[in-house]
Amino acid sequence: MSESIISVEHVHKSVTDSTGTLDILRDIDFSLARQETAAIVGASGSGKSTLLSIIAGLDTPTRGTVRIAGEDIFALDEDARAALRARQVGFVFQSFQLLGNLTALENVMLPLELAGRRDSRKAASAMLERVGLSARLSAYPRVLSGGEQQRVALARAFVVHPALLLADEPTGSLDFATGEAVMALMFELNREQGTTLVLVTHDRAIAARCGRRITIEAGRIAANEAAGSALG
Repeated sequence: MSESIISVEHVHKSVTDSTGTLDILRDIDFSLARQETAAIVGASGSGKSTLLSIIAGLDTPTRGTVRIAGEDIFALDEDARAALRARQVGFVFQSFQLLGNLTALENVMLPLELAGRRDSRKAASAMLERVGLSARLSAYPRVLSGGEQQRVALARAFVVHPALLLADEPTGSLDFATGEAVMALMFELNREQGTTLVLVTHDRAIAARCGRRITIEAGRIAANEAAGSALG
């Protein structure tokens, strides 16, 4: 197997309140090579989204660590983790997470500008054209359909050519036909850029399009297996 882009090493996550301690994740351990695609599946409350947040460095484990491109992200301070995310990681969320006071073009330009790219407008325009939104550059999120908003989110995620893309239920707010179109586009972009994809989903058909399926049950990995073709 080629070099791992992500390594999750014996990750535990517990929370404590007045009723006691709840174990959310228990000894999660796996790695993914560059350009692999993996679906994290499991029932609601199994720990899928918590695991994705820890992989992103947005939440911290009780024990264990995560390495992205060989770097221990929890050995970094918050600013350094944010800088690593900006360089290496793209995000696609169920709720789109677009900034309402920015146009589609400005939303896609934002990560490029934060990275100091001088060609941010040109690169963002080209990516929006790639996702079929060249006529909507100046539109604000409030006037875009759900499918259009998720296409903007895909453009924002892929415009930085991330090594790792993290997607949390990306079709959860979309109707079936729109969700199918968005997922086809996401897999196309993923292949084009050779990105490693980690996708949280309840949809078995979407999971089957990934090269690997990691099943979480009660905070543990119940299965880690090939899940069919990663082709879209």
